[in-house]
Amino acid sequence: MNIKLIKEAGSLKGKRVIVRVDFNVPVQDGKIIDDLRIRVAMPTIEYLKNEGARVILISHIESIPSLELVAEKIGVKFVKDFMNWDGKIEEGEVVLFENLRTNPGEKANDPEFAKVLASYADIYVNDAFPVSHREHASVVGVPKLLPHYAGFQLMKEIENLSAFFNPAHPFIFILGGAKFETKLPLIEKFSNTADYIFVGGALMNDVFKMRGYEVGKSLVSEKEMDMKNILADQRIIFPTDVVVDSGRVSNVKKVEKDEIIMDVGPASIDAFADKIKTAKFILWNGPLGLYEKGFKDQTLKLAKLIMESGAKCAVGGGDTVAAIESLKVENPNVFISSGGGAMLQFLEEETLVGVEALG
Repeated sequence: MNIKLIKEAGSLKGKRVIVRVDFNVPVQDGKIIDDLRIRVAMPTIEYLKNEGARVILISHIESIPSLELVAEKIGVKFVKDFMNWDGKIEEGEVVLFENLRTNPGEKANDPEFAKVLASYADIYVNDAFPVSHREHASVVGVPKLLPHYAGFQLMKEIENLSAFFNPAHPFIFILGGAKFETKLPLIEKFSNTADYIFVGGALMNDVFKMRGYEVGKSLVSEKEMDMKNILADQRIIFPTDVVVDSGRVSNVKKVEKDEIIMDVGPASIDAFADKIKTAKFILWNGPLGLYEKGFKDQTLKLAKLIMESGAKCAVGGGDTVAAIESLKVENPNVFISSGGGAMLQFLEEETLVGVEALG
């Protein structure tokens, strides 16, 4: 990909640099409960400050209306009315604009809105991988108007995830979460390169239903899908036991009509452990159970196995990352992606619109 890193921009002293970051962090009771996306943006921000740039951060947030809380957390000046900002900023100073989505021009990719944002800067930097699959003004509109570069995190995402297009073997792909219809193309793609694909989360319920097993009141996709090839592929592995809402561990063929499948069963992870231990590449997106409802055991067990493996790994998706980070174990072979949907789309299409905009 013909993308330049911000280090290639030459002298930045006194330059106004507008940086698309992703500070769309979860907030609960007035507190940020996961600051991963803030942490991964800091190397680019610190580099620009140290180079004497005038740094303008732009982002959106969905959990609360305003980004003022984030500005306070990272200790930067907050610009509420960015459409009428006076543009005053010193060398090495950092400001954060209010939530871009307060303006309808952001999601509409309005060229006039992009012009306003671009008017404040000399250089554009994209360091927001999680939103780089969105055709929004701050992602694809502004780079058309300014010299453009990738931030350090965006480049790390591209480089680490691109490695899985030509992986070392054995290569394992682990997919959890829900929305089988959106993830089916990814399973089909990696079925050509992966030695094993392990499917957990609500995705497995669709397979059990297709096989004629009782799934009780479990979450299943509303849309009918053709999964004949998946069911016939011996490299695609599904759990043999599950945990239901009462906490009971059940064989997948013995779920009752009034039960809800909440997690993969322990025997399924134990049976898969040896394959993880001998893998050279592991790609994982999505929890194995309803993590947010406390069914975390098998996701955490899998996370521990992966962190202890010698494989090169990439992990993404909110609850998946939460499981990895909760172990508080460092492993330089494990890359934690800041993107969920963007990670999946990049893996499927091998590019994103925000990445293309920097080409």
